[in-house]
Amino acid sequence: MVQQQEQTLQLEVVGKRLEAEGVVSLSLRSVDGDPLPPWTPGAHVDVVLDCGSIRQYSLCGSVDDPERWRLGVLREPNSRGGSRKIHEDVEPGTVLTVCGPRNNFALQPAKQYLFVAGGIGITPILPMLRHVAEQGIPWKLLYGGRSRSSMAFVEEILALENGEAILRPQDEYGLLDLKRYLDPPVPGTKVYSCGPTPLLEAVTEECKSWPTGSLHIERFVASTRNSSEDPFEVELARSGRRITIPKYESMLDVLEQEGLEITNSCRAGICGTCLTGVLGGIPEHNDDVLSDEDRASNKVILPCVSRSKTDRLIIDL
Repeated sequence: MVQQQEQTLQLEVVGKRLEAEGVVSLSLRSVDGDPLPPWTPGAHVDVVLDCGSIRQYSLCGSVDDPERWRLGVLREPNSRGGSRKIHEDVEPGTVLTVCGPRNNFALQPAKQYLFVAGGIGITPILPMLRHVAEQGIPWKLLYGGRSRSSMAFVEEILALENGEAILRPQDEYGLLDLKRYLDPPVPGTKVYSCGPTPLLEAVTEECKSWPTGSLHIERFVASTRNSSEDPFEVELARSGRRITIPKYESMLDVLEQEGLEITNSCRAGICGTCLTGVLGGIPEHNDDVLSDEDRASNKVILPCVSRSKTDRLIIDL
């Protein structure tokens, strides 16, 4: 995973639309009329709200439109203020601070694709569907939601070619029949899934027999981790300074307390913003972002959630 260059933008809301029960989309454009940064399917941005919240939302518009970005936002029943703010207070004319784009869920080449989406998890997958359909690559989508009325962007999906959309509202069909579509593994297929944690855990379980690298998931909520809590020492390579990370304290928190400025957003290991280089030692990876190759390289770490397997970790700060 390469640290991605991001921009902080002032974007005006130029459209707000109800896409499904509890889901709105926002259309955004630059306040100064400049083209927006390019992005690829699977990318997301940080939205900074005036209530002090920073929330990550997937881009779900067209990658070919340099003038507008589109976000899909679910109103969370237990919202801490972010989604409620967008649903109740953000209207056309509102100017938002947006950081990004960033892509930890990039679409990799494959002969064909199987997409599994649950609820608002359709947002990062929608541009992927559009891309593979335009490229003429075979695809299949298994899309579930609480009810048909809660499932966003259905008309757009059904208009796409070269693939099959299988819509399975839970109140009509029950839980998604993952075994039917994931067992046995399908050669040459990559699986992309986004949605609630129980769905992602079930997809991961069904894909255990698939070749390494076949499954790609995007989480909106951090997974449960079994992290060691032993203290360790961090050495800052650029100054030689050494800092002890105590038990039960985040490496990111301690480094910030010691005066270091590390760009970060989610503080939960799901956005990738705080990616930091490792020059020595062996990281203990507790994030939901890095690939198996990134983890095995021992060259990067997300200090918001990760720790060290060795007594000392040398990082590129």
